[in-house]
Amino acid sequence: MIIKEKAFESFTWIDIENANKNELEVIAKKHNLNYFLIKDALDIGHLPKYEQLHKHDFFIFRAYTSNINLNIDEIGEMSNKIAFFIFDDKLITIHRASFSFLNIHEEKHIKISELFLRIVGFMIDTFKKPIIEISNKISDIEKTIFLKDYRIVLIEELYYIKTQSRILKKIISITEATILKSQDKYKVSYIYQDIQDNLLNLLTINEESVENSTHLMNTYLSLSDQKNNEVVRLLTIFSVFFLPLNFIAGIYGMNFSFMPELSWKLGYAFALCIMAIVVIVIYLWFRRKKIL
Repeated sequence: MIIKEKAFESFTWIDIENANKNELEVIAKKHNLNYFLIKDALDIGHLPKYEQLHKHDFFIFRAYTSNINLNIDEIGEMSNKIAFFIFDDKLITIHRASFSFLNIHEEKHIKISELFLRIVGFMIDTFKKPIIEISNKISDIEKTIFLKDYRIVLIEELYYIKTQSRILKKIISITEATILKSQDKYKVSYIYQDIQDNLLNLLTINEESVENSTHLMNTYLSLSDQKNNEVVRLLTIFSVFFLPLNFIAGIYGMNFSFMPELSWKLGYAFALCIMAIVVIVIYLWFRRKKIL
């Protein structure tokens, strides 16, 4: 466990990193923190939330800490959270992962609400890069499917793109709702509106990515079905041509004693002519029905 304390004019910031359950229970008793909120802080996949208690406010926000090229489909794998306990005279942050943006060098006179919102703003900024990367990735795959060969694209890749964009949308949407719940207390800060604008921008881009990834998946499956149908159609056409020929060959391959064509000098040529006529008739019929 790593504990860092930084004193400002009106409050103290206590940052706790990678603490286990027992250590957090000790910290909870020391700072009079709610036990159930500590449990939420330990939950790896907990979504953003806001609770207003008698003596302090409690928040959970998530920051993106993964790589968009990895095959991951869980919230806990894509992002890590920070739990905030905001008192009148102290800010306590609890997290497992190490975040570089927490090395903040602020003026001593900064308010506790401004420091809190600044950290939240940094956390939200971590989603900007993966959301843009997913959007660009979808555009590249779309070009490959429509302008090149769709078989180059793997269905597994489409699945992870769709899942990751959906998870990102979920996190950003709940983060926005959490921010809105606390606007009565924190809207006065000049940073609040920047966060709102940033969230709206990210949500707009990501919603488009979710929609495009769904359409892309459906298009890919439709093209696969179309290709399979073309193969079945081709095999059907071949079978239509060869089935009557096999029937004719089967009749003359029975070798009964009383089959006049077997002893006929032109029997072989006669059978070939019948086969040719059958093929021509079938071909003309296909042409007339615009099948070929």
